Amino acid sequence: MHKITPHLWYNHNAEQAVDLYLSLFEGSKIIDVARYPDGMPQAGMVMTMTFELAGQRFVALNGGPEFPFTEAFSMLVDCEDQAEVDRLWDRLTADGGQESMCGWLKDKFGLSWQIVPRRLIELMGDPDREKAARVTQAMLQMRKIDIAALEAAYHAGKSS
Repeated sequence: MHKITPHLWYNHNAEQAVDLYLSLFEGSKIIDVARYPDGMPQAGMVMTMTFELAGQRFVALNGGPEFPFTEAFSMLVDCEDQAEVDRLWDRLTADGGQESMCGWLKDKFGLSWQIVPRRLIELMGDPDREKAARVTQAMLQMRKIDIAALEAAYHAGKSS
């Protein structure tokens, strides 16, 4: 058992959420499924699913509508390149997901994700604070992060 495992509460659609998430990250898998016991109104329905995404373990609970997700909790994904950003963005916003600003989105289950290309972090961390500020300003205007536009902002202005 992992020392700390994020536990995600779903409105009776944990199986669908886990299926989507498993399809997004190579090497992901279901570890365990527990069902509601006999005598409960949900008897036989999935109660919890323990699963792993890219080496991180999670538990999904079919708990009902009482506690919906908020942006106070999000999944930050370190993306290698624009192709990975585009693939994840498209899949997570499909079928009712919602775009937000600065690389944030909500999937159709209401879970917030930050789809962040590694290059954004590198450019924003540049010791040339003017270049980093231009990148930050460009990012603040974006929904899905566009690496080419970040690079253009980085290289705009006078040369250093």
